[in-house]
Amino acid sequence: MTSGSHPPGTAWLSSFVAWLTPRRIRAQAVILALCLWGVCAVDFATPGVFDRAGNIKFQDFLPLYTAAKMIANGRAHEIYDEQVVAGSEAEIVGGQTAAQLPFLYGPQMALLVVPLAGFPFLLAASAWAALNAFIYGACVYLILKTCSRLVAYSKNVAIAAAAFPPFFHFFVRGQTSALVLACFTAALLAFRAERGWVAGMALGLLVFKPQFLVAVPLILLLARGWKALLGMLISIAAQLAFAWIYFGSGVMGAYFDVFWHASRWMPTAELSLAPIQMHSLRSFWTLLIPWQHVALALYIGSSIVAIATAAVVWRSTCPLALRFAVLALAAILVNPHLFVYDLLVLVPVLLLVVDWALSEMHGPYSLSLLILSYLAFVLPLLGPLSRWTHVQFTVPVFVALLSILYLQCRRSSLSIFASQS
Repeated sequence: MTSGSHPPGTAWLSSFVAWLTPRRIRAQAVILALCLWGVCAVDFATPGVFDRAGNIKFQDFLPLYTAAKMIANGRAHEIYDEQVVAGSEAEIVGGQTAAQLPFLYGPQMALLVVPLAGFPFLLAASAWAALNAFIYGACVYLILKTCSRLVAYSKNVAIAAAAFPPFFHFFVRGQTSALVLACFTAALLAFRAERGWVAGMALGLLVFKPQFLVAVPLILLLARGWKALLGMLISIAAQLAFAWIYFGSGVMGAYFDVFWHASRWMPTAELSLAPIQMHSLRSFWTLLIPWQHVALALYIGSSIVAIATAAVVWRSTCPLALRFAVLALAAILVNPHLFVYDLLVLVPVLLLVVDWALSEMHGPYSLSLLILSYLAFVLPLLGPLSRWTHVQFTVPVFVALLSILYLQCRRSSLSIFASQS
């Protein structure tokens, strides 16, 4: 086998990639988008706050909106009182909710929504979803601009972005995942500009969804990414200090109490089918292993491996696109509470990896990376099957992506070392 050729036994990979022509990918994306958004249109066509299935439209926005109204009315000290919030939510929607929806964000997030608190819930939720959809589109556009090969397929990317299953879930739930994606996008652009401090500060903004900060600080610490790590710590401290000064120790104390006692609200806040909507190592082992302590041990062990792998890659001389993809993948895998809508963070992973693979089509791992990227895009649709299979198929694909990116970066580093010797 000559250098740069594909390994033996990969003919089927070549055939599958050859079958995935831009035209076929575009057709699949159009069909998927029509199906997803057709379902959304039919489901949301009913008048009022409740959809055709009896669920609240933009359900996850309700506690954020409720907390914002309470702050606007001078009741910030009550936003973490579960009974008060539940009563306010029922009053807003004019009926009982299917599940209790406590406010779980830091108070600064509700402050961000206060300008919408004066509008009726459905109008405010629609405006919120539209704004976040715009943020999502802007992030896709900004990342795509950095992809020299993929930018030639910008129309396909736009259609695929509209058909991305996590985007559908994020929109109909009225979630905040676009802000998470915006933090990762800003960090990527800052790293490209060699502004580690700024990149770290962008990642530090993720403290509003702290589960995304389980892996990233440890990766930067182990990889000795001091500028980014210090920028992140400053950003986290600044956001929390602002919230503490603005709302006072009582509100912040209540927030940290909710944060540290998740077991108290999780059984009532999450529906029984919540685990099949999760896509990280924790949910993977919990679904697969019936013994709670064994599943927890496997989650911790596999998370350590993922963090160590990402740290090795981050310290390598591999291209930033692949290193950043590994950083984001590790943040996804180690996240202890990652729902399908938070897979929006896959956007930079998929765009960067596909762009690199297209530019290195004769590399030994390019075909595998293209196929795994395709599967990572599609498999969130099959999440509900894990109710019966007890296997969340996305997670092995994410692990395989992480592993192959590690092998590619190791190969690149060895090649650079050999050329310098």
